[in-house]
Formats: sequence, C-alpha cells, structure tokens
Amino acid sequence: MSAQVLFSEDHGWTLEYARMEVHTSPMSRTLDEIILHIIEKHALSDQDALRAMLLKQGHDLTQPTLSRHLKKLNVAKVEGRYRHVEPPQAAMPSFSLSEAPPNLLVLHTEPGFANALAIKLDQLQIPGVAGTIAGDDTVFIALTSQRNVASIKAAVAAALS
Repeated sequence: MSAQVLFSEDHGWTLEYARMEVHTSPMSRTLDEIILHIIEKHALSDQDALRAMLLKQGHDLTQPTLSRHLKKLNVAKVEGRYRHVEPPQAAMPSFSLSEAPPNLLVLHTEPGFANALAIKLDQLQIPGVAGTIAGDDTVFIALTSQRNVASIKAAVAAALS
C-alpha cells in the first residue's frame, strides 16, 4: 500500500493512503497460520531460518516482530527446534465451601483469589446459583432457592475443581 504525505496549513501533516483492492482466495492463510505450518513441517533451530522461509513466501519480518508472533502463537524451542506448545493451565487455588442456611454458600480461598473464582462461577451459570459477591478471600454464593442446597454445593465444588 502506498502513502502520500500532504501538508495542510490548518491541520499540519497528514497521510493519505492510496486505495488498494485486495482479493483473497479461500485458500489464503494468515501470517500466523503460515508460521505454524512452517514450524510443523520443518525442523527449524533458529529464527533466521524461519525468517528466510517466510521471506520466500513474501513475508519480510524483522526479528522482533517474528519473536512477538512466536510468543503469541505459543511457539517455543523444544529439544533444539521450534514447536507449538500448549500454554500452561493456571492452577486453581485451594478453597473450602460451606453452607449458610437458608440459601447461601460461603467459599473461602487464598487471599486475592475470591474475585476470580466469583467471575468463573458467574460465567458458568450453574443452575440454582443466583449470583456471587466476592471479597478478597471469601465469596458469598446466593442460591435461587433453599431447596437442593447440597446438590448445588456439589456442582459448585465440581466446577471449581
């Protein structure tokens, strides 16, 4: 895409981009897909080799840009070659869950984790849970009814385990 720099007395410098029509086929792939395909098919031990292969396909990337793409794609060097790796799963903090009749559950957790656990519970939309209120290490879980408290408690515990 070409750009033309224009000067306007009342607005200062401006850039005007020439209109460019782009036609892509259904087979076209994004840069990220191309990077993943290359590292899957070739045993690459350094970023220069990957950059050279990308350049052959028309993608001229700087080393810092390539590094950012690799980080975003969870690509790391494993046993001397670049591979896509699964990101580590965050461990759930320990918690205890108790009943507070008639229709409340109380979740105690490590300091700083109550808000995250409350958000997770709200997102899960467990039947029978009306909503949550979180402090620093405690979550109050309001239930829609005082019936089935034990089964809802079990569902909450299972969802967070």
